[in-house]
Amino acid sequence: MELRQLRYFVKVAETLNFSEAARVLYVTQSTLSQQVKQLEVELDTQLMSRTSHGVMLTEAGKELLPYARRTLRDADQCVERVNDLNRLSIGELNIGVTYSFSPILTETLMSFMSMYPKVKLNIFYKPMAELMDLLLKREVDFVLAFKPTRPVEGVESHILFQNCLSAIVGLGHPLASRTSVSLSELEKYDLALPSKGLQARNAFEHVIAPYSQFRVRIELNEVNILLKLIRQTKLVSVLAEATIHNETGVKAVPLDIPDNEMAGCVHVLKDEYRKQSMQIFVKMLSESIAVKERQNSWI
Repeated sequence: MELRQLRYFVKVAETLNFSEAARVLYVTQSTLSQQVKQLEVELDTQLMSRTSHGVMLTEAGKELLPYARRTLRDADQCVERVNDLNRLSIGELNIGVTYSFSPILTETLMSFMSMYPKVKLNIFYKPMAELMDLLLKREVDFVLAFKPTRPVEGVESHILFQNCLSAIVGLGHPLASRTSVSLSELEKYDLALPSKGLQARNAFEHVIAPYSQFRVRIELNEVNILLKLIRQTKLVSVLAEATIHNETGVKAVPLDIPDNEMAGCVHVLKDEYRKQSMQIFVKMLSESIAVKERQNSWI
């Protein structure tokens, strides 16, 4: 049994189409069919049922599929381990990032790219739920996001820093001189909020569940535009304080609410091999000025 045969079998099982699988694998359809047939001969069983209407997995095919995927994943990890020993002169690092983490990531990105110019970085900015799905599918190596309100099965979270949910206002706003703001005071102002599903919005809605008097004028999932609105109007937003790191013209005023903490975390799969490039990147991030400032603000 060859890894190539398993890889071909898995791709056909995922697409249920020999033509599509051959296209994705960059092989001819006849080559693909021949390799799958050889696998069936070696196992002495039919793995797929081919009809004029398409392809279906047999009972044996369904039984083999998860083991084939696991074998291919283990083989890929063997290659990754060997590559890691090559002093990070090759390879890729896939990082999932929520929008709120973007400001504190820039410093580490620049430093890492300077130190390891041959390691390609792939950065995915998405809402937390989508990033966790990518992590579980192993399409990203780790996720940078605030700690979710509920644990995600198969994922462990390592805290980088503590943060707080804050009212974000322009420097000329009446709240800019305050050291904190209550929810009742916040009700007096028009709000510009991050879209539903984003972490700061989820945290805010969890807090305001008993309230219904907030005036939400606009919702959007683009933080840069949101902050531009805050600078140029009297609107108030609600975000994690870390979101405005290195931003000018705005101020974060902590919300005066119980347990107002949002833990900034690195999320990884449990009991999985972790690339050397990932370990170095996370170490650099934890030692960055941006994260140190967040840590010191809670001492």
